Amino acid sequence: MNRPRVKICCIADLEEARTAIECGASALGLVSEMPSGPGVISEEAIAEIAARVPPPIATFLLTCREDTASIVAQQRRCGVNTIQLCDRVSTHVYDELRAALPGVSLVQVIHVTGRESFDEAVAVARKVDALLLDSGNQNLPIRELGGTGRTHDWRISRDIRAAVDVPVFLAGGLKSENVAEAVGAVRPFGLDVCSGVRTCGKLDEDKLKRFFASVEETTDQRR
Repeated sequence: MNRPRVKICCIADLEEARTAIECGASALGLVSEMPSGPGVISEEAIAEIAARVPPPIATFLLTCREDTASIVAQQRRCGVNTIQLCDRVSTHVYDELRAALPGVSLVQVIHVTGRESFDEAVAVARKVDALLLDSGNQNLPIRELGGTGRTHDWRISRDIRAAVDVPVFLAGGLKSENVAEAVGAVRPFGLDVCSGVRTCGKLDEDKLKRFFASVEETTDQRR
């Protein structure tokens, strides 16, 4: 079993980006305007960070935009190499994004709220490069599109991972204390963590190192 890739989300500035990469991050999450949740920074800050991140680190723009024109314009302003669609979009949007942004990866977030999320994930998977399974709730009056710090039913996430042909990232309430259980339950391609490696909203290098150590130990035990 290969070690899951790790995406550190809610990166606030260049210093946090450097710390995450030095500890072993394969990807960074850069959060644009959202209806709720932590980690939002300006598009100017996102562009500055994305421009300084060395290859092959992936830079994910987290967006709640739902129409092609807005998403394309946002990507061009920010210069990221991956779009993380945090809300549902119409099917035609995926094709339009492919045409407008060749070479930019598309990752669709699926908020796992129940068994209906399985059908949603399977239907969307063929349109994107990866799925990210999180614990938000799009049906609340103020939509939760990530950053809740809650886990969800990993049995559903496991079933999604087994049913689709694209990489699956697991998110939602992960931390060093539970990541071994999460990896064992889901066997994801990647992990996405925000609050689990932060203290008072700031990236905590000690927590980050413990998280990576737990991931490495889990992988070693399963080889």
